[in-house]
Amino acid sequence: MPPIPVRNALVVDADPALKDLLARVLDHRLWTTHYVASNKDAMAAILTKAFDLVLTGEKTSALQDVELLRVMRRLRPHIRLIILARESAPADVLASMRAHAFSLFSYPYDENHLADMIRLAVDSPAWDDGIEIISATPEWIRLRVRCEIRTADRLVQFLNEIAELPPAEREQVATAFREMLTNAIEHGGQLDPSKHIEIEYIRAKHMVSCHIADPGLGFTLDEIPHAAIANPDDQPTHHIELREELGIRPGGYGILMAQKLVDELIYNQEGNEVLLVKYLRPA
Repeated sequence: MPPIPVRNALVVDADPALKDLLARVLDHRLWTTHYVASNKDAMAAILTKAFDLVLTGEKTSALQDVELLRVMRRLRPHIRLIILARESAPADVLASMRAHAFSLFSYPYDENHLADMIRLAVDSPAWDDGIEIISATPEWIRLRVRCEIRTADRLVQFLNEIAELPPAEREQVATAFREMLTNAIEHGGQLDPSKHIEIEYIRAKHMVSCHIADPGLGFTLDEIPHAAIANPDDQPTHHIELREELGIRPGGYGILMAQKLVDELIYNQEGNEVLLVKYLRPA
């Protein structure tokens, strides 16, 4: 058999916990992991070797890592860099998106979420144009997103970092947004990467809203009896039985779940645009 090509990862200023996580996520038979102490050392390393994945260190700021990424991408245009930062502001996250960072996590981050994002980075094919910023301030962001589930996962993480919400509200908004975005990608965009979803995110003083418009023809509740939202009041599991009959994968809870997590869930007349609104308690 031909030899299996070994891929290279570069990690800056890794602590023992991160080294342990990488040992579990990156198969040692397929990956060689190189550790350096600083961004300066990382830049020197990339001049001599091609790396498939780069993780920055927590001691540098997100803006310092964005500058590193900009220089690296001039040498390796499609490099996948995940920023790990001690702290980041919404403007820093937007800068990382414009520079085409694969993802960004500020401390403290969930190790399982980071592990999933690393797996996504190493398994994804072409990804650079998955998220396009049309216009953006930390309070008002307009995006075009490719109709791929992996792109939705990346976008949810970026918006989590931008949101600056209390933990409970952040989790509720992120979950509801992901459910509606996944619906738009899967049903409106038909998982076609040549199609795009348009998204508008607004962070006001006492409110967060997300507007999602997909390229599909839309729907009405009469057309989705296989979704939990369409169940008769006296038949809460009707959609499960119907999905089994139609041979559709388990699920159908997205709209119903989102309704429970945000305060307003509003569809347009055609059913191909949805607005999510979460009201925030005054601090």
